[in-house]
Amino acid sequence: MSNSELAILFTLQLAVILGVCRLVGFLARKIGQPQVVGEMIAGVLMGPSFFGLFWPDLQHMVFPKGAPMGILYSVSQVGLVLYMFLIGVEFDTNLIRSRLRSAVSVSLAGIIAPLTLGALLAYMLVNQTGFFGPGVAIAESMLFMGAAIAVTAFPMLARIIYERGLSGTSLGTLALAAGSSDDAISWCILAVVLAVFKQNMTIALLAVGGGIIYAVSVLTVGKRMLSVLGKMTERRGGMTGGMLAFVLLLVMLAGWVTDTIGIYSIFGGFILGVAMPRGLFSKYLKTTLEPLVTNFLLPLFFVYSGLNTSLGLVNSWLLWGVAILIFVIAVFGKGVACWAAALLNKEPPREALAIGSLMNARGLMELILLNIGLQQGVITPTLFTMLVLMAIATTLMSSPLFELVYGRYRRERAVVKGEDVIKTETPAEVQV
Repeated sequence: MSNSELAILFTLQLAVILGVCRLVGFLARKIGQPQVVGEMIAGVLMGPSFFGLFWPDLQHMVFPKGAPMGILYSVSQVGLVLYMFLIGVEFDTNLIRSRLRSAVSVSLAGIIAPLTLGALLAYMLVNQTGFFGPGVAIAESMLFMGAAIAVTAFPMLARIIYERGLSGTSLGTLALAAGSSDDAISWCILAVVLAVFKQNMTIALLAVGGGIIYAVSVLTVGKRMLSVLGKMTERRGGMTGGMLAFVLLLVMLAGWVTDTIGIYSIFGGFILGVAMPRGLFSKYLKTTLEPLVTNFLLPLFFVYSGLNTSLGLVNSWLLWGVAILIFVIAVFGKGVACWAAALLNKEPPREALAIGSLMNARGLMELILLNIGLQQGVITPTLFTMLVLMAIATTLMSSPLFELVYGRYRRERAVVKGEDVIKTETPAEVQV
């Protein structure tokens, strides 16, 4: 396929993706789900599980394998890194300092409990055929399953918080802090699994050590150097095109660095966003980048992951029983454990339940991790599909459960307290 043909196909893919995502997102909002969940479902619908099942020739024409999908993947990664950069720009570290104990406790509970339960489940399945790849040791399977159960849908959690108007609030920041640290640890565990599987410990050392060095460097020296951009923006009364280009260069470089060391590019963008100056500078960044990223680039990421998902492999009662067991372990290991940790740290009961429901969402961060495991031969397509079903189910239940335990209460409180509550939620409402 020539370059001009690839360009023509890519524009068709963009049109189909944006149209389907907006339609499914609209329907999702009608039933109380956020736009992001609609985009996740849209990706699965455009893949082999629906579009490819009923119209295989047409699906292959629009989304052929090979080079065209490589273009879609590359652009989707750019959108994801930019989105997580914007989430980092909104991230309020002061709120975390005031609730550090709760953030650490929720994060540890969200790692230790699912890691333990996932490891036990893997121990039960590793000697059964059809779940793990040949040559996968018991320890490797236990670590991988633990990481798969422990991962949180950090981009999706961030967008749910954004769409619910919780960005910049104490609850939203607490959930983001716990979710980001859980995902970082899960990716480090995955790096260890791949290092052992490939008999190359350099992969794990580079991911863990390099990630710590990157985060500390950016949040200390980098933050002081970036403060110059904030002062220039305040002095000029706005951001110039050259400044925006320089920031975009830094975002792409941050994504490249963290991808290279093995902890995934979104964390590079997020950490850089946290280090960015606040005030007028961050306001201009969000005003300039947010509409394009959230409405155009980000849906490509969800759709690309959905195109690699096939749900037709769970085809027996035994396999459905294992799939249900995975789901139950995932809910108890993540949602219930995080709720209990928040409650033990004397968080208000409603907020503790809200945190548990948000942390239980896994979404497409799970799919990324699972795709890596599948490509490296750690898991089979059957187990991959079961874990995908778990990811979809836990993500779908997250938003309605959050609305049930906290959303309505928050709106009622806003009516009663009026200006005080509105003032607390202002950063998120301006963002919307």
